[in-house]
Amino acid sequence: MKVLKAILALVPAIGIIALFNTKMGSIPPAGKFLDPFHGFWHNAESKNHVDDVIQLKGLKGKVQVALDDHMIPHVFAENDYDLYFAQGYITARHRLWQMDFQTRYASGRLSEVIGEKAIELDRYQRRMGMVYGAENMVKELEKYPIIKRMTEAYADGVNAYIQSLRPQDYPIEFKILDYKPEKWSPLNTALLLKLMSATLAGGSDEFYMSNALRKFGKDTIENLFPDFPFKNDPIIPEGTKWNFKPVPVPAVPATEYQAVNPSVFTNKKEEGIGSNNWAVSGTKTVNGYPLLANDPHLELSLPSIWYQIQMAAPGINACGVSIPGAPGVIIGFNQKVAWGVTNVNADVLDFYSIKFKDSSCKEYWYNNQWNKTDIRIEEIRIRNNNTIRDTVYYTHHGPVVYLNKPKNFTKARNIPQGYALRWIAHDPSVDVATFYYLNRANNYADYRKALAYYTAPAQNFVFASIDNDIAISPNGYIPLKWHAQGKYLLDGTKIENDWHGRIPATQNPIVRNPPQGFVSSANQPSTDKSYPYYINWEFSGYERAHRINTRLAVMQRATVDSMRNLQNDNYSVHAENVLPLMIKLIDINRLNASERRAYNIVKKWNKYFNSKEIGASIFEIWQKDIYNRIWSDDFTESDAPMRFPSRDRTVHLLLEEENSRWFDDIRTPEKGNRSDIVEAAFKFTVDSLERRFGPISKEWQWANVKQSHVPHLAKIAGFGSSILLNGGSKTSVNALSESHGPSWRMVVELGKETKGFGVFPGGQSGNPGSFYYDDMIDTWTNGRLSQLLFLKSANQNTKRIIQHITLEKK
Repeated sequence: MKVLKAILALVPAIGIIALFNTKMGSIPPAGKFLDPFHGFWHNAESKNHVDDVIQLKGLKGKVQVALDDHMIPHVFAENDYDLYFAQGYITARHRLWQMDFQTRYASGRLSEVIGEKAIELDRYQRRMGMVYGAENMVKELEKYPIIKRMTEAYADGVNAYIQSLRPQDYPIEFKILDYKPEKWSPLNTALLLKLMSATLAGGSDEFYMSNALRKFGKDTIENLFPDFPFKNDPIIPEGTKWNFKPVPVPAVPATEYQAVNPSVFTNKKEEGIGSNNWAVSGTKTVNGYPLLANDPHLELSLPSIWYQIQMAAPGINACGVSIPGAPGVIIGFNQKVAWGVTNVNADVLDFYSIKFKDSSCKEYWYNNQWNKTDIRIEEIRIRNNNTIRDTVYYTHHGPVVYLNKPKNFTKARNIPQGYALRWIAHDPSVDVATFYYLNRANNYADYRKALAYYTAPAQNFVFASIDNDIAISPNGYIPLKWHAQGKYLLDGTKIENDWHGRIPATQNPIVRNPPQGFVSSANQPSTDKSYPYYINWEFSGYERAHRINTRLAVMQRATVDSMRNLQNDNYSVHAENVLPLMIKLIDINRLNASERRAYNIVKKWNKYFNSKEIGASIFEIWQKDIYNRIWSDDFTESDAPMRFPSRDRTVHLLLEEENSRWFDDIRTPEKGNRSDIVEAAFKFTVDSLERRFGPISKEWQWANVKQSHVPHLAKIAGFGSSILLNGGSKTSVNALSESHGPSWRMVVELGKETKGFGVFPGGQSGNPGSFYYDDMIDTWTNGRLSQLLFLKSANQNTKRIIQHITLEKK
């Protein structure tokens, strides 16, 4: 009997053991995660660190790495190879899973880890040409031996770290997802750079625009979607003279517009999100040297998008942030210069309709003749299953992304069937060379030399030097197009619709040392109408740029704090423009008690999206609902999706076109007007806030409504941040929304002793069990900056260094 009881007691225990060590579908074995010797707890890190000497095969000499109080490495090497080897090694030590996961995502290889659920996502990435573009980048490296060696050294360092790991040492996400890291190569680095290009390319509005053109006609669409904004504060100051002779610009074809498949749904470009950078001349600063600031806004994540590092070797001592998986410092400074980037929003992605000869898709009609397609076979391996072979047909434009519409895959709705993708990210490039040379730059001439290597995604490179030069250039490969080419879908059979080369790199817009004493960008239009080339028809709204320029124009004796305060500026120029009219159009006698109270709050609101402002919550929902009420009735069709006109055009409509037909809701028999829309939207706003948060109270405060947070990269529950009670909005300089915002804030004070200050919302470590996983979030949330330790030597005496690691050849 006792034996039987023992057996019965063992049965559930055995069942639990089996359950915890068995993978169920896409759910990993829980036992591997909970195992105290190999699972999560094994990955927990202590704050106590001891110095270490690590011997590694492949090193040519000795590398000294000093780790500071934020676990930021300061790498000192005796030669370039060892410098980038060490960067790869130390970055992988902190961020290996992030590097691996993002590479798999970019290359369409998540099915190897997740299984069948990821097949269509992998197919999409392959069909968009992500791997194709990365392969072309690797091929291009053959022409640049120094840069090729740089990427190879970085890969060697990553692999040295991978080879040092035992399975129990793998980052926790490998254990949760039950797979192991693989060998790194320059192709992985290229894939990460292509992923950044895809992130910054934006949506494909030509689908929506073609549908709208078909419904409303050319005159109406050109009125609602003008090729130049009504309000503009361009990056290159208005009136700047162009010191070059333009090359001939292609003429607009007589039939430039292409009909569209009305069933296409696409990613809408979201307005009001973006990045800021600026540089202030020494004539406006306390110390007489320039100040430079940059805060690129991206989708936030843990582990953090950026990895802080200082890199020093003969000829280089650079400090700032890198992309985990890519060599060099991307945004940063050295003793003599500083640089930063924002997205240009250049139109570098177009879709062309393809006419195939027959169902074999082996030939397509172009330039009055049949041309052969190139066939690329994509092999997608599936975890514990077969390998899928997917055939992609390439034209001279690029890949025909979809011939048929995939089922049950949201991303595929972004792509029309039978269209080829022309995207600059497919072209050969050597973008990493730009950062190799910027890291070593001494002056303006070096800055210009470095920018010549840059292709995509086009960036506004801001620059400052101890020579008191400041400059900014929207830079990259910007296609030479006829005006508004790519605003609508293009006919791929006609040669005149091809790109016509590029705007000469030397004729990309640039301004150096303007009389105003500063340069800046916030994703607004690059130039005024005098620039002879077409870059794009739509950019971010002017509000952030206008606020930055207004404040910089009056700024004197500027300091680092002046720059930091501007980065955290929550004022809304958009509210300044439209709120007075919105208030005026409300008939207070038609409001109930709650609505009157809300009305009085927003009427007295100071137009700052600060965390505790209730007026900010009311205005944000109110203005958004006004926007939707104006356009949704005319621009919403289930079988022909269209995008709405811009915020800029909507503001112009509200302020200048009181009797516009667009204020009438065509879905109702009554004829509506501007006042009706504004009042109805206000009542909706109060009602929606009451339903969500109850009667007006501190629950209505903006930070609580906005719910900003930093999620985990793979959305693993518990590995993201808590809700962050901070301010900011899409139309403020501090353009922080729910999980999109300043991914890195940096201010550099140039001078005899150049100083850098910065912070990002996370930490250096990618390990959720580490103190350094999210130790910078509070500093970032509170709008502060940490001084960046900028060492002159590895042995420089400072209390901020908590650990020394010496890397030696084995």
